[in-house]
Amino acid sequence: MNNRTRIALAAIAVILSTATFFGYRKWGVQKNSTRFDVLAAMPAKASAVLFADLGEFRQAPFVAQIYALAQKPQVEPEYAQFVKETGFDYEKDLDRIAIAISKNAIHNTFLAVVNGRFDQERISDYALQHGKSYLTENNRRVFFMPSDDGSKSLSFVFVRKDLLVITNDAFSPEELHDVLHSDAGRTEWRTRFERLAGSPVFAVIKQNAALGTTLAARTPNGLRSPQLSTLLDQLQWITIAGKPDNDRLRVVAEGECAGEATVRQLTDMMNGVLILAESGLNDAKTRQQLDPAIREAYLELLKSADVSKIDRGDSKSVRLVFDITPGFLEAASKAPPAMPRPAPSQPLPRKAPASRKGRT
Repeated sequence: MNNRTRIALAAIAVILSTATFFGYRKWGVQKNSTRFDVLAAMPAKASAVLFADLGEFRQAPFVAQIYALAQKPQVEPEYAQFVKETGFDYEKDLDRIAIAISKNAIHNTFLAVVNGRFDQERISDYALQHGKSYLTENNRRVFFMPSDDGSKSLSFVFVRKDLLVITNDAFSPEELHDVLHSDAGRTEWRTRFERLAGSPVFAVIKQNAALGTTLAARTPNGLRSPQLSTLLDQLQWITIAGKPDNDRLRVVAEGECAGEATVRQLTDMMNGVLILAESGLNDAKTRQQLDPAIREAYLELLKSADVSKIDRGDSKSVRLVFDITPGFLEAASKAPPAMPRPAPSQPLPRKAPASRKGRT
């Protein structure tokens, strides 16, 4: 894949990485809304779906403060040339994007549905300079852009003038029809999208009993918890969403499964972790070693955290809510909290107050 082809994929990755820190504003999903169109195209076989509504939160005060803290990245010459040739700049022309990631035994694939302002003629000309196109039976033109060595590819099609579907695999006519029209197997995904109807930024992950195992493999030996890994592996769905409220971002994370016992144990364990973390920050040694502003920023986050259980009948969930402030992000960028580790034999607190709000 040449440099210019990689620019389009890189832009999508940058947008989603940045968007996870950002916002949530009130949004009602209407059947004919563009948001509905973008999410409705997500394939049922996906392992995870990421969604960002940039148009909703670009003006949020929290986002403005994030940009003020972050260093503006230098524009690479290749991307500047891409913008010049296509007329598309994701910073101002991209409104909404949903990315479905699917895993199989051979490789991972993604399918992105992008809503924005496109110069279809210029983008088509750019694609034909680096690849080819063909017409489907329904007279849709699919553009195919292979890599230099043929090992990877990028395919895309204009669904309408403001909607583009992109994948890192070639479209077959049947697959394209399924993406645009089929509703089979999407009920589970739609249910969770509707729960997140107020979130312009969220991630939905369909569990394959690997989250806990993966985290355990990447966690230092002294901090591993086999019990936590086992419980996380039992979650069937995980969702993460954000809500900017003036100068802060409220994050809501939820793990869902069918078992009441799993949710109860996870709730107790997470409350215990929050209590230990707060205790560590209040430790006399930590007070001496840690910058007061950094310590206060982490304490503010912990005091905003709340763990609760949700019963939806067929499914049970544990929900974690916490606030991220610009002060916390600034503190986190300077240094991590230097909290003493509990002794190996010290168990996590098994019981915690129903709500931790207002703790001192």
